[in-house]
Order: sequence, then C-alpha cells, then structure tokens
Amino acid sequence: MSTGILLSGGIDSIALAYLKRPKYAFTINYGQIPAEAEFLASAAICNELNIIHHRINIDCSSLGSGDLLDQDSIEDSPSSEWWPYRNQLLVTLAVMKAISLGVKELMVGSVKSDGFHKDGTEKFYQLLNDLSSYQEGGVSITSPAIHYTSAELVRASNVPDNLLLWAHSCHKSNSPCGNCRGCNKYLQVMYEIKGGAYESYT
Repeated sequence: MSTGILLSGGIDSIALAYLKRPKYAFTINYGQIPAEAEFLASAAICNELNIIHHRINIDCSSLGSGDLLDQDSIEDSPSSEWWPYRNQLLVTLAVMKAISLGVKELMVGSVKSDGFHKDGTEKFYQLLNDLSSYQEGGVSITSPAIHYTSAELVRASNVPDNLLLWAHSCHKSNSPCGNCRGCNKYLQVMYEIKGGAYESYT
C-alpha cells in the first residue's frame, strides 16, 4: 500500500516524514506568501529521504485571509494566520493527486497544539477520513502525530538537526520574519528539544 504525506516544509511535517518515510509527498502552493520557501524546504527533505515529491499549484488567494496573505484576518478568525477551510482544501487537493498514484493513506502532520483550530483536531481528521474513505479510491486520512507536541514528535522521530534547520515555518515571508506565530513556534520547539523552555506561542 502506497502512502503519502502533506508536506508543508514546517518542523512538524518534516519530523513526520522522517519518522514514517512515505513513498510520496505533496506540497501545495495555494496562493500563500511563503509558498516558495515551503516548496524548497520540502524538496530538500524529499531529496534527502528519497521521497517522490509532487508540487501542486492552484491560486486560492482570493479566498484567504490573515498573515499568509499579509491581510487582516476575517472576523471569525481564531488567530492571525487562520485561512478559512484551509486544511480541508489542502487535504482535498493532495488526495486528488494522490489517488492517481495509487496512494491509499495520506498523512497530515498536525500535532496536539493545532487543536487550537477546529481544523487541527483529531475529530476533524476523523471526519475527513470518513468522507475520503467513503469515496471511490478509498484513500484514508491519518494524523499520526495528533497526540504529540511538536517537541515530542521531533524526539520520537529522531530527525537530525541538519534536516530541521531546513524547516520553513514563517507565515509572512519566504525568509523568517521572526515575529509571527510560525517563527515563534519554530524557536520554541528548537529550544525545547535542547532541554530549555520557551514562552508559549499560542
């Protein structure tokens, strides 16, 4: 059974890719500002791990909001980087490509702290799995790291530091801005795995 991963190039998806070694990875440019850096980080990881990498380009920027577009968030946003229905969109786009490759399981790298958004919860991915598995092709959606913190996932994966340094977590730029929630999370996780502590990014 072929497996795939939705690979953003961030610290969580890199650690999960290292741990699970899927056959395929899918990185999506959906119109977000840091798309190019996410792709470069993902491509480097896939090259290192011999994962077949697919880039999907589809411009949904007219439907988004928040930091990923350098815009004000809409009223319902739980955080500054929230993009309405983004995870549902990304999983759907990845599965649309994955099914043609014979993929039967698509993994997503969501972790415990992603439950801050409803589309980062275990229940959300269970519902997506029910929907995807019901349709022709029967691709399952799994979130193997959903009960881990990011630091716990990194430790469990034993991913080398040099691969983590390729991660791109910034929401606002193709170069780390140092002041968004994504950059703060990256700093927190790197500090935690070295035995320190860092002020919460949530």
